Amino acid sequence: MKLLALDTATESMAVGLADGAAHSVVNAEGGAQASERLIPAALELLAQRGLAPSALNAIAFGQGPGAFTGLRTAVSVAQGLAFGIGCPVLPIDSLMIVAEDARAQALGVDGSEPFELWVAMDARMDEVYAGAYRHDGQAWATREAPALYDLQALAARWAVAGAPVNLAGSAIEAFAGRLPWGGARLWPRTADRAAALLRLACAAWSAGRGVPAKEALPVYLRDKVALTTAEREAAKAAAAAAAAGNPTS
Repeated sequence: MKLLALDTATESMAVGLADGAAHSVVNAEGGAQASERLIPAALELLAQRGLAPSALNAIAFGQGPGAFTGLRTAVSVAQGLAFGIGCPVLPIDSLMIVAEDARAQALGVDGSEPFELWVAMDARMDEVYAGAYRHDGQAWATREAPALYDLQALAARWAVAGAPVNLAGSAIEAFAGRLPWGGARLWPRTADRAAALLRLACAAWSAGRGVPAKEALPVYLRDKVALTTAEREAAKAAAAAAAAGNPTS
């Protein structure tokens, strides 16, 4: 299996490559720079393994929720590469990436104990992207699908569902003292987002969750319909790189 994974849903850019049992990852600054850095970072990982893009079996991408421009960057690049190669894509819940990283911090990468948590990410404007997840020791399940909450609505949801046992995500620091997470164990920062993404991508591939490139769509919870010029150029560059089949081009 040769699998490339991309995520730019947050201010961090995460890129991972699985070449059989060999895993390589890059965690770097994202945000506004992601559209310029994502393709070079992906091609560099491929070049380090001596692989052309055409060797890939699938491309995974963080589908959100998250910042709109960031989501579209990863989606555009993944879709452009997948169309050029003719391979499937693997959509990955971006909040679950945070959950998987927190699980690894708590239990270790190979931990087999059950682990459940809420993920709450700062969505700006006093709002939070949040969802609840449970790992049974083998695989993740979504208990509460990702949604956009204002602080009062999330507090009300926790009042009904119960305060989190574990809580991960950037909202911990962004809204300290303003969300009632009680005695939850807190995981405010990711330790290795790219590695968590790649583990989820490999699990998705093993579970047969690949879809055609045309179905590479973001999950964004605020409305915006147009691609930016940078996003259109990123998609074109990705398709050109895949068509060339040259990781150093």
